[in-house]
Amino acid sequence: MKKRLSVLALIASMMTASTALAAERTVTFAVDNMTCASCPYIVKTSMAAVSGVANVTVSFKAKTATVTFDDARTNADTIAAASMNAGYPAHLRQQGS
Repeated sequence: MKKRLSVLALIASMMTASTALAAERTVTFAVDNMTCASCPYIVKTSMAAVSGVANVTVSFKAKTATVTFDDARTNADTIAAASMNAGYPAHLRQQGS
């Protein structure tokens, strides 16, 4: 019984630790194929539909999308895939680009 409680306590602490390590991240993607006024709306909608995404700002002029998300619930690859599936390939921009 004591061993079981120790194992449960260890599991609970590991689950709590992973939640504590989760953070909100903001990344910027270069987005291809945006050629008309409707494109930013489609990119924003597709990226915002990913669970864990908190905010999406799309610039038609710069051909970019800046996304804030919970990195415990999603990642940049999943967000880029959502944009790609909508017909707009998205690639992480290098810092300072």
